[in-house]
Order: sequence, then structure tokens, then C-alpha cells
Amino acid sequence: MKKALLIIAAAVAGLLAPGVAHAETPPGCASAQQIGSTAYVKFADGSTAASVKQFAGCGKNWGYVFVWADFAAKYDQFHVVVSVKTDDGLDHGKVIGRLDQREVWSKGTSTINECTRAAGIVALGEDGWSANTSRRC
Repeated sequence: MKKALLIIAAAVAGLLAPGVAHAETPPGCASAQQIGSTAYVKFADGSTAASVKQFAGCGKNWGYVFVWADFAAKYDQFHVVVSVKTDDGLDHGKVIGRLDQREVWSKGTSTINECTRAAGIVALGEDGWSANTSRRC
């Protein structure tokens, strides 16, 4: 019985561990694919707070931020901001997530023919940490 419980506990821990793949599909475009590299929002102590990715498909770009479980377990009262940035410095499709929302998509943007990167911010109170994905044209 103890062995069975340990196996179940290990399986559950594996599902909750950071870096485990989970479904990533922007709203309204199941065929969208990640473009560019994944960026990581690093918290003040150097730990990773979130992953930032950019997706393209259906004639649009999306930014995506996923807050890691270990960060969310340690800190509450955080906000996530995500957008698609163009070379002119403008934020497109900007979305501010609800309090403690761990997965946030930007709005789909009509920037598919421009050079873009996804921008993500994780904010605790007045402090915020950010990361941008690689530039894609």
C-alpha cells in the first residue's frame, strides 16, 4: 500500500513540476504554432517566475505568459501583462490578467507581416519583472 501511494505521489508531483508540457493554443486559432524562442521572467531572487512565448497562425500573432507553479505557490497578489511588440515599440493586443491568473494570452494582433516579439511582465505590487521573446520577422 505504501509503495502504491509513493508511486501515485511521484506521478502527481511530476505533473505539477515546472517545465512540464501543457496545452498551449491561442483562443480561436487551434492551428497556431510557437514562433521564436521562449523567454523567462526572472524574479528578484533569480528564480523563474514565468515563461513567455509568441504564437502565429490564422493571420495573427499572440503573446502568451505562463506563471510557474512554484512561483504562484510562494507569492500571491501577482498580475501578468502580455502583449505583442513591434519594432516601433508599440504594444499590440495588450492584456492584463486577473489577480493571480497564471495563464494569460494577448489579444490576436494583425502584426503577422511585421517584426514582432512577445512581451511579458509579472508584477507584485509596484515591482515588476519582464522578458521578451526573440524577434521574429
